[in-house]
Amino acid sequence: MQLSSTLKKIQELESGALSAEENVSRFIEKIEKDKYGAFLEVYSERALAQARKVDARRKKGGKLPPLAGLAVGVKNSIAVKGQRLTCASKMLEDYVAPYDATAIERIEAAGGVLVGSTNLDEFCCGSDCTRSALAKTCNPLDTTRVVGGSSGGSAAAVAAGLCDTTLSEDTGGSIRCPASFCGVTGVRPTYGTVSRYGVSDMAMSFDQLGPISSDVLGSAALLQELVGSDPRDATTVAALKQDFVSSLNNLPNGLRAAVPKQFFEGCDPGVESLVRKKIELLESKGVKVEEIDFPLLSYSLPVYYLLVFSEFASAMQKYDGLRYGADWAQGTNYNSVAAEVRSANLGSEVKRRILLGTYITTKEFRGAWYSKTLKARDLLRKEFAKVFKSHDVVLGPTMPMTAWKIGEKSQDPLQMYLADILTVPANCAGLSGASIPAGMHNKTKMPVGFQVIGKWNEEATLLKVLAAAED
Repeated sequence: MQLSSTLKKIQELESGALSAEENVSRFIEKIEKDKYGAFLEVYSERALAQARKVDARRKKGGKLPPLAGLAVGVKNSIAVKGQRLTCASKMLEDYVAPYDATAIERIEAAGGVLVGSTNLDEFCCGSDCTRSALAKTCNPLDTTRVVGGSSGGSAAAVAAGLCDTTLSEDTGGSIRCPASFCGVTGVRPTYGTVSRYGVSDMAMSFDQLGPISSDVLGSAALLQELVGSDPRDATTVAALKQDFVSSLNNLPNGLRAAVPKQFFEGCDPGVESLVRKKIELLESKGVKVEEIDFPLLSYSLPVYYLLVFSEFASAMQKYDGLRYGADWAQGTNYNSVAAEVRSANLGSEVKRRILLGTYITTKEFRGAWYSKTLKARDLLRKEFAKVFKSHDVVLGPTMPMTAWKIGEKSQDPLQMYLADILTVPANCAGLSGASIPAGMHNKTKMPVGFQVIGKWNEEATLLKVLAAAED
């Protein structure tokens, strides 16, 4: 049972059979030999110092904090004081974070040890982690294939055994996509449950931090330390700290699950077969499953991209070389110099999204595109609310395919966008969503992801369903 791997590590650290310094040192040695491009930076001195503090606390006696001694990787779009915050872009290649994100503070307070920062698509713009300007990440299970994105480095780090767990970020599937492609577990909690303070925004109304781990227990353990309100992030005002681990294996009786038939339209047959088996497993454990018609799901992809492009274009205005980013070139005209800095230091996908977002929100097209899309997003959220009146979770594939070959979709951005069709609905509605391994595809021999989407602020139920399906 996969749960035993994280549980065993926690027990070893609690008992002292394995010291935090030993645990962290082993991972640092592995990271320094990383051949998958998972990490951008290793926090060797910081990590070992943290680990020694955990060991010193154990020697004094008393109860250790929940994450004591676990090695944690951090997506490099999240601020860690004194370390580079690059967003995998040349624009921020040498930028050093002046403070810790709230999530980082909470991980360290819980005894977690930060071992380094993981690679991603530049400014989170991508679905396969091939668009980083600073490193190339490949799938540890097949190095000719992509790792998924944008949190590809985080998933690769877990899959390759380079850390115990990772703190990642999900805008439209950036946690669940790489978790699916790498055969690990990724959880995106309800929007507003985890503080985004200290996160480099891609789209502020979609972004949410969450864990990628080797199993459900690992994700639950990290997530319960992240959840909670934060006065520095107004979206978390109602977020309550919860204990997800203690009741993880208590699946409620009479749980009801919806399976939208649209989730399987255009889905690879091998993916569908494995996902159906997971659904049957849950049925055998008492979950009542019903296939439903959810036609509005087909609108989630255009809704997502139109709004994300708009928000991203706004968020990127500060990267002009004056306030943030690469140094200014010579010149006296702001517009021409800023354009030169951006042209030289931003990748093609980042530029594409800025241009599209700017176009959508111009005075001439705002009413036709942006305003209507906001209304469509509201309709999608209301439709999910109707589904959740009679069901507790929604089940289906995480991705309609397995990891593709490196370079296979790089020349056609539309194909890349279409790959997100099953993950973006949860983000559009602000829902929680997670992916666990469903098995290995019979032809590609690559992992298939099983996705569970939960009600707003009911992560505990979501995690219980994941644990039942993981067995």
